[in-house]
Amino acid sequence: MKPSPIHFPNHPRSLPPIPSLLTAARVLPRVQMSSSPSQRPAALPAIPPLPDNLIVLGCGAVSVDYLATVAAFPNPDDKIRSISLKVEGGGNAGNALTGACRLGLKPRVISKVANDAQGRSLLAELEGDGVDTSYIVVAEEGNSPFTYIIVDNQTKTRTCIHTPGNPAMVPEELTQLKLSSALDGASLAYFDGRLWETALVVAQEASRRRIPILIDAERPREGLDDLLNLATYVVCSEKFPQVWTDAPSVSSALVSILVRLPNLKFVIVTLGEKGCIMLEKSAIGASEMEETEVDSLLESLRTKVGGSSGIPTCISSEASLRISADGIGAVNGRLHVGTAEIISPTELVDTTGAGDAFIGAVLYAICAGMPPEKMLPFASQVAAANCRALGARSGLPCRADPRLAPFWL
Repeated sequence: MKPSPIHFPNHPRSLPPIPSLLTAARVLPRVQMSSSPSQRPAALPAIPPLPDNLIVLGCGAVSVDYLATVAAFPNPDDKIRSISLKVEGGGNAGNALTGACRLGLKPRVISKVANDAQGRSLLAELEGDGVDTSYIVVAEEGNSPFTYIIVDNQTKTRTCIHTPGNPAMVPEELTQLKLSSALDGASLAYFDGRLWETALVVAQEASRRRIPILIDAERPREGLDDLLNLATYVVCSEKFPQVWTDAPSVSSALVSILVRLPNLKFVIVTLGEKGCIMLEKSAIGASEMEETEVDSLLESLRTKVGGSSGIPTCISSEASLRISADGIGAVNGRLHVGTAEIISPTELVDTTGAGDAFIGAVLYAICAGMPPEKMLPFASQVAAANCRALGARSGLPCRADPRLAPFWL
């Protein structure tokens, strides 16, 4: 008997609309109270006050995600059934800004959707979380962006098949008045590399206003180099640093990135279950110091991680080293190694949007002035929480989530 197929419609208009987050409750674990003081749970650490400036502006992708979970990824020409189907908002910028919003920031987003059922649901979902959508362009014709995501229940990996929105956004659709209003009062601007022509216009104006810029360097894209030249901070996927620099190792690639982009304050590479690495530029000169080779420095830090308790942590080098990579150059800075939470196979559901969750937490951490030693474990914990639910947004934790309590200290 032949297995049955996964039924995917031919056009997004025939797919069901996204359930609004206004009706999709995010329920935190209940704590049973006891009248006996000895049986009451210990008090959680106090959540710190919100940063003074909560406004961040993001420019990039928002989309509809159709997530089909399967027992195992199909072979060519296979026909299989899905275990479950979920429809919710996605897109790198939409996900990261939703995560930042749940942590307490007030994000604005520049993007484009169509005036179709998917586009209207996207707007409602973002607005339900508190993201300002007034700078999103709504086209009367065409289709909103959407992505089919196949989640392999055996390996806990996902495969994405993206269809861009049509017609594409062009810079002329963002008026000078709208651009000025979007940036007014913003403490940080964030770009996911999509909509690059519009993004570059926004980034140039942000740079002119001396607003710090964070770039998500997921993969090489058209126009990304121009955005990187304006960046204050960069967060990379695991493969990007070596692809972009041709360096022989990830750590030497981070040195190359800081050498090539002198305006950067730090670059982070996320490594999934292996954690992350940050190379932070030092404001204090160390040019006369003896150079420390970056690969050796990274190895020495990793030996200090030791037996992990499963809770994200950060191991840092001495401050203001002269860190070098053979044949590339040297920078004055500090290297940080962040570990990831160890998630049991029974708790791990889906890694979709984990990188976006990490970036949303980094946006918050920058606004809050967190040092790297706090930023990296905090962002790793937010990403780990998101991996415990299906989809890119369902597992994004709110500010009061007890799982974040240890990281507010």
